[in-house]
Amino acid sequence: LLRWVRAALRVGPESFDALPQAGALSEAHQITLRFVAADEGRALNRAYRGKDYPTNVLTFDYSHWPVQADIVLCCPVVAGEALAQHKPLGSHYAHLVIHGLLHAQGWDHQTEREAQEMERHEVTVLQRFGISDPYANGSEMPAG
Repeated sequence: LLRWVRAALRVGPESFDALPQAGALSEAHQITLRFVAADEGRALNRAYRGKDYPTNVLTFDYSHWPVQADIVLCCPVVAGEALAQHKPLGSHYAHLVIHGLLHAQGWDHQTEREAQEMERHEVTVLQRFGISDPYANGSEMPAG
């Protein structure tokens, strides 16, 4: 998990074209990854997005830089998506952690252009870990 977090934090909105390959990150980042069951995922999605179903990932960002965020992953949803999309579970978790961290840095996918840009960043980070493009088989952008 820490490797995914470090890699995603290197994709700041202002520095994507000059991605460092190594180096220390600021100790000021505060990131919580929370893994929840379907009932808690549903309650959080309902309370904060007005959608009455569990979703794969929710990001609560408090500061874009240094990053201060809570990222909630709903385990049954993530596992079900990985199975349905024929993806390794670890690869899908990596994708969703990176997706959440990009949200925490200010990235979004409200428009088609934003979605394409965010997908490009996700794919770039995932490739560093030998994980293939999660959108290559027609999968949709995670909820957020």
